Amino acid sequence: MIIVSTDGSCLRNPGGAIGWAWVNHSGPADSGGAASGTNQIAELRGVLEAILAHPGAEPMLIESDSQYAIKCASEWITSWRRNGWRTSTGGAVKNVEIIKQIDRAITGREGPVRFRWVRGHVGNYFNEQADKLAGEAARAVREGVLLPTAPAAREPAAPAAKDMVSTGKSVATDAPVAGTLTLF
Repeated sequence: MIIVSTDGSCLRNPGGAIGWAWVNHSGPADSGGAASGTNQIAELRGVLEAILAHPGAEPMLIESDSQYAIKCASEWITSWRRNGWRTSTGGAVKNVEIIKQIDRAITGREGPVRFRWVRGHVGNYFNEQADKLAGEAARAVREGVLLPTAPAAREPAAPAAKDMVSTGKSVATDAPVAGTLTLF
């Protein structure tokens, strides 16, 4: 099973520089950002990028401290799709474009994708690493060190991703795993 932690960062919500990150618990990590966005967009982008970076049949578990991102990708998405991307009250789904991209990425992936909420900022090693990388990416974009450029072409196409950048960071994988519980 592939286990990946994701996170997002927004330096001034809304409208500040954003960063996203994912950290594979037994391998690489990646992060990137954009000049402007929201914390919700950054959290969702971390989830999307993690799914796109891990194709194949092996089951995937995404850990996130964002209940919003998890519920968008695992609970609400089915009824939104069924309702023509409208909420239960008939309103427009916020962040619908990136949520549609997540939907396509999940349904297009051979193996299943599951989600688990983890409490943020309590010492969970991989969550802390994702948080650190997302914050670094947001600050690098804000400071002009990491300039937004078009990412490599891949499916699903990400219209909003034209302003995103990727850093390709790596983290140590020999982290402590005490207290980690995987439910499947």
